[in-house]
Amino acid sequence: MTIREVEEKDLQGLLQLYTQLHDNSMPELNEELYSLWKQILSDHNHHILIGCQEDTIIASCVVIIVPNLTHNQRPYALIENVITDERFRNRGYGTQLLNAAKAIALKENCYKIMIMTGSKKESTLNFYEKAGYNRKDKTAFIQWLP
Repeated sequence: MTIREVEEKDLQGLLQLYTQLHDNSMPELNEELYSLWKQILSDHNHHILIGCQEDTIIASCVVIIVPNLTHNQRPYALIENVITDERFRNRGYGTQLLNAAKAIALKENCYKIMIMTGSKKESTLNFYEKAGYNRKDKTAFIQWLP
């Protein structure tokens, strides 16, 4: 698997992979979606990493760098939308992506990386712990908005 940052041409393949994330449906490719895509691509703090085999996207995660006024003004990183195509799971690809995300956070001088999962499956929680994350230091709360 080759890991790289997403490029403009990768939109359709990424959206196809995202259909396996929380049962997302394939969105309509319209002007509003393309405008959002261009906004994401132009944001230097928004990184979408993809793992590819040949020309197929088989894994991805998003890394957001958040500027910060605390911790000596060091930013922090948020990781979201971690997904590996179900046909390619349990081969270490997700771990490779998380390591690439960590490299971005280190390069940006982040003092921490945060990741949340909605999964209660012990195998998923163990996956994140083996990647160096812990579930003991913080408690996450979510408020879903309409």
